[in-house]
Amino acid sequence: MEELLQVGVITQTHGIRGEVKVFPTTDDAKRFQDLEHVLLDAGKELLSLEIENVKFFKQFVILKFKGYDSINDVERYKRCPLLVGRSEAVPLEEDEYFITDMIGLQVVTDKGEDFGVLKDVLVTGANDVYVIEHPVAGEVLVPAIKECILEVDISGRKMKIHVMEGLL
Repeated sequence: MEELLQVGVITQTHGIRGEVKVFPTTDDAKRFQDLEHVLLDAGKELLSLEIENVKFFKQFVILKFKGYDSINDVERYKRCPLLVGRSEAVPLEEDEYFITDMIGLQVVTDKGEDFGVLKDVLVTGANDVYVIEHPVAGEVLVPAIKECILEVDISGRKMKIHVMEGLL
């Protein structure tokens, strides 16, 4: 399991005083108000940054990092992910999982047949949709609803599903 979880991606600078516009990749963007530090994945290194100020603008979070006071200090970090340690992650409810932990799960049917590998999770308005790479059918989209998803075992790296009529 990944020890670092992505909470956002810097999209661009905001103004000239060192602020950045962040696209949140967490379910609750307000969580940035409670964070004191984030790790910036600059490619070859991880930088620990102290959050000095948080604002919200449309679907974005505007962050100001301590010691980064001009546009020149932050411009090179466009498209860089912001990470937190798993210990700082939002606690999960029952039947909730981090997407990063789900990618690569072996998927089997309720009849014991191998169905494929979970490749991606699409977050939609109603419910998530799991993208499963099926050995014959290719990509199969399975809704993340109780009628289809019977069991998720993160530690065992398996998911059991019920293949509803018309799914394949």
